[in-house]
Amino acid sequence: MIGIATTMDTQAKLATLSADGQFDLACACGTSADDRRRRAPERDRWIYPVTLPNGGRSVLFKTLITNACANDCRYCPLRARNDTRRCTLTAEETVASFLNYWRAGRVFGLFLSGGVLGTPDRTMQRLNDVARILRRREGFRGYIHLKIIPGASDAAVREAVSLSSAVSINIETAGEKHFRTLSSRKNYLDDVIRPMRLISRLTSPGTRYSRVRQTTQFVVGASDETDRELVKYMGGLYDRLGLSRVYFSAYQKGAGDPGLPGERPEVSGADLLLREHRLYQTDWLIRRYGFRADEIPFDETGHLATDADPKEHWARLHPERFPIDINRAGREELLRVPGLGPVVVKRILKLRGETGRLRRFEDIGRFGKRLSKAADYVVFG
Repeated sequence: MIGIATTMDTQAKLATLSADGQFDLACACGTSADDRRRRAPERDRWIYPVTLPNGGRSVLFKTLITNACANDCRYCPLRARNDTRRCTLTAEETVASFLNYWRAGRVFGLFLSGGVLGTPDRTMQRLNDVARILRRREGFRGYIHLKIIPGASDAAVREAVSLSSAVSINIETAGEKHFRTLSSRKNYLDDVIRPMRLISRLTSPGTRYSRVRQTTQFVVGASDETDRELVKYMGGLYDRLGLSRVYFSAYQKGAGDPGLPGERPEVSGADLLLREHRLYQTDWLIRRYGFRADEIPFDETGHLATDADPKEHWARLHPERFPIDINRAGREELLRVPGLGPVVVKRILKLRGETGRLRRFEDIGRFGKRLSKAADYVVFG
């Protein structure tokens, strides 16, 4: 039996809904232990340190507006007919709670999501109501990220884009075949891909809403897609739809149906988190290091290596490209060297211009674990 809360006050609702929000991490994940699934240590668990779509970091007020849901997503503990206590925030409760924290300087902006309360458009109306009140009545000009509900109408999506700094709709998995294993009530092409394409058109360069960023999230390990399939779709989302960020959330064991791939006994929670981490490293290579999706190496099963990061794996497979002369190589070549990131490469180029020649790693900086990776791939000739 599903419990419906009727007498909860706003704080109790926030406690419930922000806890349930841990399963929707499309702007709260990162590539290190410091920023993965981290929330405020104090009582107010709806305050999240996050990595934003532009790569910056801040603190958001993050909650669901409701944990009621008409959908049957097999990986989600809030799915229809699952036994959990349900509650819903009103628009005024959400606005008042957020403004209390924002005016106190404790949060930078708002991330608002929700289950499906009745229909997608009914839920989108509630989300848009909050943003509309903040923008038009309260004069808030700061950061608002609205989650687009799968199946929302074009009109609801357009209004959300007009009110937001960023919007997202979760793609969940790589393609329609895998998507069907996760939900029988949602249609991959019409409920997910259609609004993503609309958002892409609305926010393309030169349009009225070009400043609005679109992101999405894969739930890694809920279905049986390979890393190769995920990276292929990620590349397409960047190249064809112009998304600002693609996020990954490892399936959380015990949250969904027992028959899901992530629930198999041979798959541990640590395995799923390592997959998430490797996919974030791959995303970084594509967005910041100049790699193409079709250059990323996989093992014979279609997965990323577990014993090396994807750039190091690529370098091992291309011995003909190394070693490179650190005093002559261009930026693109240097970025292909394991252990060298954009900051270090920028420093190398700057120092070369100032001194004419680098003679050892210590000329670049402290020779720690990361720089030591580069030792097998560069010469100071």
